Amino acid sequence: MAITDPPHTNGDFPATDITTDHGGIIRRRITGGACLNSPTEEMAEVNNVSRSNGGDKIIDEAKVVNGGGGGEDFENVVKYAYRPSAPTHRKIKESPLSSDAIFRQSHAGLFNLCVVILVAVNSRLIIENLMKYGLLIRAGFWFSSKSLRDWPLFMCGLTLPLFPLAAFVIEKSAQQQFISDLVVVLLHTLNAGISILYPVFVILRCDSAVLSGVALMLFACTMWLKLVSFAHTNYDMRAIAKASAKDDGLKKELLNDVNFRSLVYFMVAPTLCYQPSYPRTTHIRKGWVARQLVKLVIFTGLMGFIVEQYINPIVQNSQHPLKANFLYAMERVLKLSVPNLYVWLCMFYCFFHLWLNILAELLNFGDREFYKDWWNARTFEEYWRMWNMPVHKWIVRHIYFPCLRNKIPKGVAVLIAFLISAIFHELCIAVPCHIFKLWAFLSIMIQVPLVLITNYLQRKFQNSMVGNMIFWFIFSIFGQPMCLLLYYHDLMNRKGRLS
Repeated sequence: MAITDPPHTNGDFPATDITTDHGGIIRRRITGGACLNSPTEEMAEVNNVSRSNGGDKIIDEAKVVNGGGGGEDFENVVKYAYRPSAPTHRKIKESPLSSDAIFRQSHAGLFNLCVVILVAVNSRLIIENLMKYGLLIRAGFWFSSKSLRDWPLFMCGLTLPLFPLAAFVIEKSAQQQFISDLVVVLLHTLNAGISILYPVFVILRCDSAVLSGVALMLFACTMWLKLVSFAHTNYDMRAIAKASAKDDGLKKELLNDVNFRSLVYFMVAPTLCYQPSYPRTTHIRKGWVARQLVKLVIFTGLMGFIVEQYINPIVQNSQHPLKANFLYAMERVLKLSVPNLYVWLCMFYCFFHLWLNILAELLNFGDREFYKDWWNARTFEEYWRMWNMPVHKWIVRHIYFPCLRNKIPKGVAVLIAFLISAIFHELCIAVPCHIFKLWAFLSIMIQVPLVLITNYLQRKFQNSMVGNMIFWFIFSIFGQPMCLLLYYHDLMNRKGRLS
């Protein structure tokens, strides 16, 4: 555009009439059927502007009416509206990247830039790694003859459904009033306790692969949580029935909610909280399921590639982080942080988004809020409330609010919730590794002071993302890579002693 050209002269503006009023005032009337766009809005904003010398002609009014006109009137409007003396700065405005306005802006372009940079940087790293080490993925990555030694774990997994069957028998006996509530509680406690101790015993007795042990422990812990929810929910329903029902007919109707079909559906449904019925969808989208399965295979393969090609060489060529030089340990942790973060994000996407949604679609399970926008968490408390919604809902329903109803202070209830989470994290990692140094337990319990710190920062700096930055730094750079190195070296030391 030439300097002498009027701004935005694209010929799309409505016609404008210029009339002279007494007193030396120019009145402008913009006519046209179209709504004001940015150029005409800009001309309209110069209305009612007073000039200090009082002798020049200014525009004090702009009205939009139906009609049309030629381009000569438009040139007249531009002549008076865009004079050098016309005000340019008329409002208080913030810079788009200022702290007060940054979260009111769209950052789609910056997001695209980050994607381009990530693709470029990681493509270079992949090529460099392949040139230096070659392809490190072994032929037996997916399956090998050594996996046959894990058959006791496989048999253990096949027998675990006996425990939900036992829970159903207990509830049926309680429904028919064959046993008292105290006996019901004792039997459910014994059943749930054995369901978690049984796989622990099998794993510790067998020298199985770590991945097989982790899979069995995750399955067993999930079943334990479901058994607790099943028992707790039915106990509460019996208590409500006994407290509210006056006649035996209504009492029997309230108690008649336990059936084997609802238990089977609950045990395979993508939820940890039992209820007799769930919101259901009307049909299964087979094409959608097929697309999600393809994504699941692709991202699972990507995880395997990153683990074999990047993470394994880094941890194998590292020293124990607590026994090595501080700078060397930090270099290893920082080098491990990026591929470890990629694997964790792929794991989250594969399990919480793809697998749980596939399972929900096949079962017509309607409530698919398996996670929230945890990546925007401003405190550690927000993160733990949003990243794993099935577990969060279970803790709120069966731990947190029962503690509050029993007059336990809120802070103690939160501590109990983190304690239970820490115990199960330790079980899922320490048992398959045959290492009980409480690294996973401590990593969860450290979250309690971090919750307090980030909550304080959020109160001090309102509407800030200071807590989010702290979360990402500790989570992706310091926390997980350090735990991975600790468990790897302890596991290698254990195998060295056994050999």
